[in-house]
Amino acid sequence: MKRFLISFFAALVIGLVIGLYLGWVPFPVQYVDSPARDLAQRYQDDYTVMIAAGYRVDLDLTGAVERLRVLGVENVAQHVQEVAERYITTSRDVAEIQLLVVLAEGMGRLTPMMEPFRPVMLPGQGS
Repeated sequence: MKRFLISFFAALVIGLVIGLYLGWVPFPVQYVDSPARDLAQRYQDDYTVMIAAGYRVDLDLTGAVERLRVLGVENVAQHVQEVAERYITTSRDVAEIQLLVVLAEGMGRLTPMMEPFRPVMLPGQGS
């Protein structure tokens, strides 16, 4: 049993040393600045929600469109509409859906599916 434990720990140490050497010397991590269009769909959707949140605050439609162009989509308004409808059909967070609906409406892409999620403006309440 003693011989087994010594062999096990020796193999563990040798494996650790070889792994660290390979990870640091011949095959180190290489960071590459990947374009946003290469992001997974989930992260592109998250980015779209963040842009919609910014739009809700500043109402800068041109800025929102320019920020969304980095995703490499051909039609930004259609992309926002698709993300909003995907969030609605998958029952995502209502606050995020409302942000997307506000942006889609600003782009003229409000659909009947989005109508119930339009934020209600009370009298005397600003945008």
